[in-house]
Amino acid sequence: MSDKKSRISKNTLQTAKRLLKYVTETYKLRFFLVFICIFISAGASISVSLSLKFMLDDFIIPLIGQQNPNFAGLYHALGILGCIFLAGVLATFTYTRLMVYIGQGVLKRIRDDMFEHMQTLPIRYFDQNTNGSIMSLYTNDTDTLRQMISQSIPQALTSFFTIIVTFISMLVLSPILTALAVLVIFLMLFVSRKIGGNSGKYFVRQQVALADVTGFVEERMNGQRVVKVFNHESKSKEEFDRLNESLFECASQANTFANIMGPVIGNIGNLQFVLTAVLGGFLSVMGIGGITLGVMASYLQFTKSFTQPFMQVAQQFNSIIMALAGAERIFALIDEKSETDEGYVTLVNAKKDADGVISECRERTGMWAWKHPHNDGSVTYTELTGDVRFEDVTFGYDEEKVILHNISLFAKPGQKLAFVGSTGAGKTTITNLINRFYDIQEGKIRYDGINITKIKKDDLRRSLGIVLQDTHLFTGTIRDNIRYGKLDATDEEIYAAAKLAHADQFIRMLPDGYDTMLSGDGEELSQGQRQLLSIARAAVADPPVLILDEATSSIDTRTESIVQKGMDNLMKGRTVFVIAHRLSTIRNSDAIIVLDHGRIIERGDHEDLIRLKGTYYQLYTGKLELS
Repeated sequence: MSDKKSRISKNTLQTAKRLLKYVTETYKLRFFLVFICIFISAGASISVSLSLKFMLDDFIIPLIGQQNPNFAGLYHALGILGCIFLAGVLATFTYTRLMVYIGQGVLKRIRDDMFEHMQTLPIRYFDQNTNGSIMSLYTNDTDTLRQMISQSIPQALTSFFTIIVTFISMLVLSPILTALAVLVIFLMLFVSRKIGGNSGKYFVRQQVALADVTGFVEERMNGQRVVKVFNHESKSKEEFDRLNESLFECASQANTFANIMGPVIGNIGNLQFVLTAVLGGFLSVMGIGGITLGVMASYLQFTKSFTQPFMQVAQQFNSIIMALAGAERIFALIDEKSETDEGYVTLVNAKKDADGVISECRERTGMWAWKHPHNDGSVTYTELTGDVRFEDVTFGYDEEKVILHNISLFAKPGQKLAFVGSTGAGKTTITNLINRFYDIQEGKIRYDGINITKIKKDDLRRSLGIVLQDTHLFTGTIRDNIRYGKLDATDEEIYAAAKLAHADQFIRMLPDGYDTMLSGDGEELSQGQRQLLSIARAAVADPPVLILDEATSSIDTRTESIVQKGMDNLMKGRTVFVIAHRLSTIRNSDAIIVLDHGRIIERGDHEDLIRLKGTYYQLYTGKLELS
């Protein structure tokens, strides 16, 4: 238990240092100015207590009983004190404004770092973490940092300076009374450590529980139609109540400990005030320690000033712990291992001379080549033809659970290869491996004779076009969504791609045509129309290899016949991998591969497999259904 506590406090300390590094590195000069302003503000506050001694002992008491008192010295002292107060007010205003700017700037940099790093993470990370949990990092966790940076950090620095200056002043005024203050400090630190440890533990749990709730709500919002269709409202409410109850328990425990911190520290401070008054009065009467009325007035004020910083830190304690818990989750994302890429073969525009020699060129020629540098400094070029081969490939998302067993297959340039099999047979897994979303455990995958582990992932994926069953459209115009397949595509290329996908007709019927704004994943369009745009997006990319993962499964039969014509045009001259439940869409495939539990059980064209009268024949004739 003690090891766990020390580990938590060590992680918390490292997180605090790392967060402070963000502040100091990004805004070094401004933060130094904040440091100076806080020091001036703290010094001005302390001068209030210290001035009581000089006012009483040097000005007010000597003037008592005089026939014609001279107030010039008192007025002069008050003037100096007023200037000090004004400097403190200006310093406080300055560092408060600066910390707001610094806080927002640091949050911007953290969000930038998070999003930039997120783009480098492998698909596996997003498979293992819900969208809502990731979104919670950008919203809930970063918001806790805002309050900490703009309020808690300057408050902590002010308290630190106040404690140091106050302690020195108290020591100068009365070493005896300061000894009592030291005992109270140790008591405050002991209580803060005990209460703060429990509070911090529950605040970490609170942030995790909050992410779970956010993820659940986001998931149910996206699936609200499914919830209603299957009358799942009551069950969803039960699951939400369970998660919300867990959040409530963690939050109530965390805030209970955090909220009792202030009153406990305050009462210890009141106890110190009483003990100081009693001891100081006794020493003054006994003539011990040279304690005068001015000394007693100042010292009692210092006692309040000394306790106040601990009170202020206690009030900010829950914000600090929440922020550190949120920062720990944020840094966990930033520290997540990026997707590795050891490839060195790149994709380049190329051309052939009269002798058939391939060379690299800058302009887009419609011909692509793999640029392969070698150890001896030479470079060779291989034309991208779309020859894809699997050689004894074995793969599992979890190494203990193999999905594909010793798979060997090939797709020659321009061939259409179709995968058929029940759910979980490994069809989509094969296409994920071609993209290198995951790396295989055994075997090799060759692309135009090159092991794909040698090809840079960006270049590999640039050569592949994908149309998925689940379309995703981004907020923006239809034109922008099609252009997503090729960012430098001209309007003419966009129109041509839309016509190829048979999307042009319905687009031009919309009020603003290609400039129609889409939002919410294109909810304004039908599922079939969204799929047509997805096909057009793949068409404008003009990739040599095309992957169609249930691309027409969401389209009605009439629309499918229209889309199929566009798909046939799109597939001409390309190597195509097709996954389809509708066997009618793959009859014209050059080869059909039947998978069962990660193994190839049949391969051939439609006529061959029908004559074989095996699994494919049973599926096609309806004697066996895909599950």
